Amino acid sequence: MPKKVRRDKRGSSPVSTGAGRTSRRVHSVKDLIAQRAPALMRVTAQAGRANFWTTWLSGHLPAEVGARVTGVVEREGTLVIFAESAAWSARLRFAVQELEPQILAAAPGLQGVLVRVRPRD
Repeated sequence: MPKKVRRDKRGSSPVSTGAGRTSRRVHSVKDLIAQRAPALMRVTAQAGRANFWTTWLSGHLPAEVGARVTGVVEREGTLVIFAESAAWSARLRFAVQELEPQILAAAPGLQGVLVRVRPRD
């Protein structure tokens, strides 16, 4: 059985003109991630804030104390700074106590600063 001639088929025109097509906007990877996975954007924002605080603390703390910081996290308006041991945690508490007004001035949304112990991996 022979094939039908194109003009006898339903649904599409024999000539594609391109009329009626809309151009697609090229999306950046950041836009695509923001649309698809808002949780990834929160993680990225948290990592950026942690990097900011790590560099800020390394510039303002004494070198021997700053080297013992194992992590920094912002949680519910509180900056949590982790030290590698209980002994360094105590020293870090005293150093942070002196810097607390500067820390709170650097981030107006913060209400307080805590120091906790978290050993290095």
